[in-house]
Formats: sequence, C-alpha cells, structure tokens
Amino acid sequence: MADGPAAKKKGDLVEGFRIMSEIGRGAASIIYLVQDTKSKQVWALKHVEKTNPKEQRFLDQAVSEYKIAQELNHPGIRAIPKLIKKGSMLNVRELYLVMELVDGQSLELHPPKTFEEGVYIFKQTARALAHMHSRGFVHADMKPNNIVVSDEGEAKIIDLGQSCKIGTVKERIQGTPDYIAPEQVHRREITGLTDVYNLGATMYWTLTRAHIPTALAKGDSLVGSLDDNLIEKPRPARELNGRINEKLNDLIMQCVEVNPAKRPASMELVADRLELILGMLLARADRDASGTDMPPPSEV
Repeated sequence: MADGPAAKKKGDLVEGFRIMSEIGRGAASIIYLVQDTKSKQVWALKHVEKTNPKEQRFLDQAVSEYKIAQELNHPGIRAIPKLIKKGSMLNVRELYLVMELVDGQSLELHPPKTFEEGVYIFKQTARALAHMHSRGFVHADMKPNNIVVSDEGEAKIIDLGQSCKIGTVKERIQGTPDYIAPEQVHRREITGLTDVYNLGATMYWTLTRAHIPTALAKGDSLVGSLDDNLIEKPRPARELNGRINEKLNDLIMQCVEVNPAKRPASMELVADRLELILGMLLARADRDASGTDMPPPSEV
C-alpha cells in the first residue's frame, strides 16, 4: 500500500496556490482546496508523489488523466486545465493536477430523493459519457462515487484516472468490484459499451441500494473471476423497488447484460431513452399534482 505524499498545511504556498484545506485522499495522492494567489480563483489541486519505483503507475495515471481531459470539452466532465511536474525530465517524482472545483456531493453519499431527480442525473451522466465516446475515450470506472451533483441537480463526472482509448486491452484488471463489467475482469477490449454496463450498475444501485452480481468471485477484490456463463443474473431492479418505472427497469437490465452485444448500442441511445423516461415521469407528476387520485410515484 502506498504511503502517499506528506500532507500540506493550511496556508502553505504550493506552485502559486495557497492551501485552504484538504478535501480528499487517494492511494498515492492528496487533493486540496486551493486559491490561485494571483487570480484569486479557487481550484482543486491533486498532489501525486512517487516514494518508491512501484508507485510510478500513480504518476503515469495522473499524466494520462490530464492528457485525456485535454481532449474533452463538456460541462458534465470535470476540467483539468494544468499539469505541473516536479523533478528532472527523466525523473519526475511528484506532480500536481490543477482541477476544476466541483461543488456538490457524490451520488453515493447523497442519492436522489425522487425518480425524476435520479433520471435527470443519469441522463446528464449519459450525455457526458457520450461526449467522451465521441472523442474516442472510455471512462471505465463509472460508479456513484464518481458522479458529483450540485444543489441545483447538475451532475458532473470526476476521476478520469482509469479512462482510456476505446479498444484498449488493459494489462491489469481495473475497475470497482460492484460496478465492473465482465470484459474488464477478463481483460478484453474496453469500449463504450463498458461504460454502458458501469452506468447500468450505477443506476441499479442508486434505485435499489443493491449491487448487481459481477464477474468477480465473491470475497475477492480485483482477482479471481467467474466465466461469463457462471455470472449470476441480477434480479430485475423493479423486483427490489416496485416503484421503478417499467421502461426504466428495462433499460437498466439491458445495460447490465453480460454480453456487450445485448446492451444498448451506444451511450447516446441510453441518454435518449432516459430523456423519454424523464418526460414520462414529469408528465405523470404533473397529472398527480392536478388533482387525480393516483398517489405520487416519484419517491425513490
């Protein structure tokens, strides 16, 4: 396990940024709330430091995250405008990512209270992922913790650390156990349909608070996998939460099909279907508010 970089203190000056507070930690990184001393703009600053050769992959991952962010331009994906490397060209030992400060809470910590709110978040996320796919990249780690939602309900994708080009075959199994797609476990090609699965698993958990069975053997982390034909089929989300709209249930269950060919053909198609479902939910909510006797179905 990586020790990570030594923590900075409030008030410390780092590369022209004043440390205001610590806001997060990773395996070999610390994220700070900082202010640019010249412009006074507030940012998130991610500090990654290599303390031994095995931690080189954390530096490489941060550089990749920055490079992919430069290829994207979407309000639903966190911007990373600057990379600062420390050390010689051949021996970079630490770096800083200057990242857009995303004001809100993760979907994991603050799930939506209504179906309308949830589907609106899913739709925004799908549109942002469709943008990534149009630029040739896959997020590859879509999960509730990587969707941050503002008080106004605006969603933004964070953490491009495992993102890669469409068609990549990774050397190591990478992903989050409860959301990982079978092709990630078996180290096959990562495609846009991988994000479709990850988002489907995210929607499933958000609306049911249950995880779908994955290709990872029970009790294991990212090692030891089950053959595709041995993976337990998840119960329909609607069986766990009977208030889920039937069309929404169908979409979620199609997204988490083990065989990528059985999933919706593109993230754009997923977003379009979520748009239609949201319209149906809002129309029904309007009818309920206008005086019909039907109970409001919107609470998750």
